[in-house]
Amino acid sequence: MYVSNEQITLPETDTIVWKYLDLSKFLDLLLCRQLFMSRSDKFEDQYEGTFSEPTYEELKKISENNPKFMDYYKSHRKNVVISSWHINEYESYAMWQIFTQNSEGLAIQSTVKRLQEALIPEGRYEQHIGEVKYIDYKKEHIPFDNNFFPFLFKRKSFQYEKEVRIISNLAKHNLNINEGVKINIDINKLIEKIYIHPKSENWYKNLVFQLMEQLGFNFEIEKSDLESDILI
Repeated sequence: MYVSNEQITLPETDTIVWKYLDLSKFLDLLLCRQLFMSRSDKFEDQYEGTFSEPTYEELKKISENNPKFMDYYKSHRKNVVISSWHINEYESYAMWQIFTQNSEGLAIQSTVKRLQEALIPEGRYEQHIGEVKYIDYKKEHIPFDNNFFPFLFKRKSFQYEKEVRIISNLAKHNLNINEGVKINIDINKLIEKIYIHPKSENWYKNLVFQLMEQLGFNFEIEKSDLESDILI
């Protein structure tokens, strides 16, 4: 399900999205057939799920006669979990650098439509998909008429992430969420292609092919475009 509002940009369903991750996390995804969603206040960005300055000032005025109004937003972040995906028609060298280590990573190529179809509808948690909008937190307003909106806005300094998010609000489940939760996922619908790290050695590439065969998956595995031979 999409998060919809005139102030939120929704990506087209054929938009290509990527997730860059280490082999261990990729194998966990395949073996468990579950997608990890991180607790929103565990992200590196300390502003995650908070409001811009104009919105915060508005919230303070509202909460003068209703202190619980502000308390709700302060505690809300620990109940929201997120899976982040990168929008790009092509591979991103920067994403390889940020999210993989030791040249032993993989990238999952998918689409927004595949994300939608891969989410198990009868799953325990209700998921929403939305594209992040990057704004000036000192000047621009973040709407608060929907509980998901604070998690669909980030500061302009994070524009390079070009992010689409799967979001769940787990408040009604009364869970003690540590780092995050795993949600059931249809792996075959989720993954369109797999790309192997451009700086990986041959033994690692062979290992990936062998693992996919032994686990019974027949995903299309691509050599990174960044590894193309130099033509002189």
